Amino acid sequence: MDIFTNEQIIKIINQYKNKKDKEKIRYDTKLKFDSEYKTLRNERSRIYYQNNKDIIKEKYKKDKAFRNARQILYYYKSNNNVELFKTKHADKLKLVEHLLESPVTELKI
Repeated sequence: MDIFTNEQIIKIINQYKNKKDKEKIRYDTKLKFDSEYKTLRNERSRIYYQNNKDIIKEKYKKDKAFRNARQILYYYKSNNNVELFKTKHADKLKLVEHLLESPVTELKI
């Protein structure tokens, strides 16, 4: 295994960042609007979903309680009633405790 110097590591990281930026710009300007690419992308997604349908269903079943609790928390946060959530839904509080510190605008649905 090669050992890289700090300069080489910085160079590699910068090259990676530049490559990702160029790929994003290319996608945003060309590929996103290309109908042929859209068709290929949709077909890839359809095939992936068909091949992994059971896995996806299991994932949603497993996370159902968390998603439900999170949605209820978002509702109470948007109405500034977090304390009411804590008293009314104490059982769901344990699932979403780590989300209580972040403000509503930063939470992702």
